[in-house]
Amino acid sequence: VQLQAFGGGLVQPGGSLRLSCAASRAIGRMGWYRRVSGKQRELVADITSAGSTNYADFVKVRFTISRDNSKNTVYLQMNRLEPEDTAAYYCKGRSLNGITTYWGQGTLVTVSS
Repeated sequence: VQLQAFGGGLVQPGGSLRLSCAASRAIGRMGWYRRVSGKQRELVADITSAGSTNYADFVKVRFTISRDNSKNTVYLQMNRLEPEDTAAYYCKGRSLNGITTYWGQGTLVTVSS
């Protein structure tokens, strides 16, 4: 399975971005992680194929994860972005049987005035 992420870029503080990640075929749980410079990669949010969601405390309310199973795609709507959200964002997916993990390429989000 290949995962391809889109949607990163430069945005001003308080702005919004929407990330997308498309899987090459049907996939189970999908999620977004991020790596802030100098830190370890951390979970942002994930979502099961049934639509159950899980968020990191630092993004609750501001970010929304969703998915379109007909397109094997997961989205991350990011609102009220802060400079601290600047990071490389990575899409992660699990196979339908939950055994195999797949990672997409990172997409860079820069929040700066």
